[in-house]
Amino acid sequence: MALAKITLQNFRNHEGSELADTAHFNLLVGENGAGKTNVLEALSLLSPGRGLRRAALNDLARRASPDDEAGAFAIGATLIEQGQVSARLGTYTQVERPTRRLVRINGAEASASALSEWQAVSWLTPAMDGLFTDSAGERRRFVDRMALAIEPTHAKSVGQLETALRERNRLLEERGDARWLDAIEAQVAQHGSVVARTRAMLVARLADELSALPAEPFARPILSYRAGGPTNAEELLAELARARPRDRAAGRALTGPHRDELEVVMASSGQPAASCSTGEQKAMLIAITLAHGVLAASGRPSVLLLDEVAAHLDPVRRTELFRRLRSGGAQVWMTGTELAPFSDIEGEAAIWRVSGGRLERL
Repeated sequence: MALAKITLQNFRNHEGSELADTAHFNLLVGENGAGKTNVLEALSLLSPGRGLRRAALNDLARRASPDDEAGAFAIGATLIEQGQVSARLGTYTQVERPTRRLVRINGAEASASALSEWQAVSWLTPAMDGLFTDSAGERRRFVDRMALAIEPTHAKSVGQLETALRERNRLLEERGDARWLDAIEAQVAQHGSVVARTRAMLVARLADELSALPAEPFARPILSYRAGGPTNAEELLAELARARPRDRAAGRALTGPHRDELEVVMASSGQPAASCSTGEQKAMLIAITLAHGVLAASGRPSVLLLDEVAAHLDPVRRTELFRRLRSGGAQVWMTGTELAPFSDIEGEAAIWRVSGGRLERL
């Protein structure tokens, strides 16, 4: 088990909600707009980053009316490992600083990146259904989020790389001193090689995990990682220096990890995922999420958030989904508008009815 006692204060439409006596399977049931996904979003914020909706912090605090000023919110949870309380995790904002997210672990101030040292959080939402037809940047973000659940320092490396790339772009535009460019390109190469290696490692491990799965009932995807440039630090540094005139003209770096791509094809047909049907794409995305859940659950508590996933699956795929989730090590949180799709696990799940931001334990 991962999260045991969870509290939401002034978060979205939840004025004050508590979820206790959690289980391996946890179901949030209610009408659309009731506040089910808001609970999942709160749990996603117990990890680094901007959560499953990537929302601005000042949009998360509950407002009594649309005209009210942004207030502050707080999310807390008790982390359980092997039946014992191992940590109390919390994230919150303050009224005077509504755009700054603060974190506490066991009552002490901590960085958001430190949350990933305690647990891994993964999610699948309807907004991700277009991942394979979306931009390469969205797929990189998807890979980075999965990598973070396995390598807690990845977010810091990605942030350092992005900062160094922005500074290089500025220096190129302003025709800055070559010595400054040398120094900043060394940072791009250093952080970029780390990011590239972590992404390649994740994709390789996911590919291995997926290769062991049957092709049905979920369409099995074949993953490959295509680097956007040299992954060796020395080679990337040399390429950045050589490409300065070209990158200055383009206004951005055209080589490097910020150009990486996740390539996905369906094993049974060899078709690129972007060319497959929406149902096949959904099935492949679920397969990737389940494979990642296996990797993330090895070695530390893991939480898997699945928003409206069961209602769009036929009974055979639902049964297989629950079977795989049951045998996995991750604590599972799911949402739905009714209980019927969850009949296979109803007897073993903790269930809450959600209505207007209020929770009722069933």
